[in-house]
Amino acid sequence: MALPSRHSLFPFLTWLPRQTRTSVGRDLIVGLSGAILALPQSIAYALIAGLPPEYGLYAAIIPVLIACLWGSSWHLICGPTAAISIVLYASVSPLAVPTSQDYVTLILLLTFLAGVFQWLLGLLRFGALVNFVSHSVVLGFTLGAAVVIAIGQLPNLLGLDLPNQATALDSLILLCKHLGEVDKPSLALGLATVIVGVLLKLWLPRWPTLLITLVLGGLLVWLWPSKLGHVQLVSAFTGKLPPFSPLPLDLDLILRLLPSAVAVGMLGLVTSLSIARSISARSQQILDANQEVRAQGLSNIVGAFFSGSLSAGSFTRSGLSYEAGACSPLAGIFSALWVALFAIFGAQLIAHIPIPAMAGSILLIAWGLVDHRGIRALLRVSRAEFMVMVLTCLATLLLELQTAIYAGVLASLFVYLKRTSQPRVQHWR
Repeated sequence: MALPSRHSLFPFLTWLPRQTRTSVGRDLIVGLSGAILALPQSIAYALIAGLPPEYGLYAAIIPVLIACLWGSSWHLICGPTAAISIVLYASVSPLAVPTSQDYVTLILLLTFLAGVFQWLLGLLRFGALVNFVSHSVVLGFTLGAAVVIAIGQLPNLLGLDLPNQATALDSLILLCKHLGEVDKPSLALGLATVIVGVLLKLWLPRWPTLLITLVLGGLLVWLWPSKLGHVQLVSAFTGKLPPFSPLPLDLDLILRLLPSAVAVGMLGLVTSLSIARSISARSQQILDANQEVRAQGLSNIVGAFFSGSLSAGSFTRSGLSYEAGACSPLAGIFSALWVALFAIFGAQLIAHIPIPAMAGSILLIAWGLVDHRGIRALLRVSRAEFMVMVLTCLATLLLELQTAIYAGVLASLFVYLKRTSQPRVQHWR
């Protein structure tokens, strides 16, 4: 049996030696732009996942480096995402208190298991398997996840401290019971963040909207302590590189987390490959799906040992990499290195971010998750696939999120089998 070639073991050797001073300089600048976008996003996604804010930065360092070096796409940039974060939270919050050390350990173990599942799919050359998860399932899940994220952030926007609930409906009912306790300064700050964010998106779409709104919110709290001095801030942390995190090899825990790991691992692969394919169609690049799947798995396996929660392709960061003219995956590598510098030297700045402003920013992220154009197109093209999307969305709101993913996949598979079992036959005279 032939031994694997050096380039198959280290695929970055095919493109790294071809870089020039000009291309490296371009990728360095593109990487800085990506880091500016990634910093507030990563912190927001960590809070959605129930993790301390620094773990969002950690997930944007080591996993991104591995995915860029071992992947096949020039422009795909990975990291924490909103949809993945909400699944992580729903899967682990019943087992441990969010932000606690036990909770963090379980999140990292779930990430490791999902990475092993992804890596095995790539190793067995089952990369095409993710094609059976239809686009309608992804649309429906992200729509439902956006609603779940929005409902989960409303207490922070309103200045309320409410316990976590099992479903989005329970959270909404509990929120309605406490509407009389709303903190008006927190609500005003959160709504101002939303309004400024929307206006910036309309007038200056290329500017780092999320970063600007959080900086303005922090400045407002600092300059107006008499009215906003009581507003809760994001907890501070000591600046450092991602620490090594040993994982517990507890068979009972592994078996309990395995169904969630498979669901979130599949969701991450579908998201990443969809983004990579859509960008490669514009960049005229040929993708290797199995190599990309292996890279995603490897990034989560290694990332879990360095405090990185599950990462997947980010459409906004990948789109920025392509639009800004990235020449190679070095842009993603530089982005991770810029984030690492901030994690070391800029950590104390995070403690000035008001929770209501962060909640307003996360509401904008949730709204951005909804693919309005894709939903309208699906309604026009296929009523059956539209119903699969609706079913997945309702399951996301009413069931556990990993169960909702499985329900959507089964519905999609049913529609596929029904369509292929009744082929359209044309009679020629």
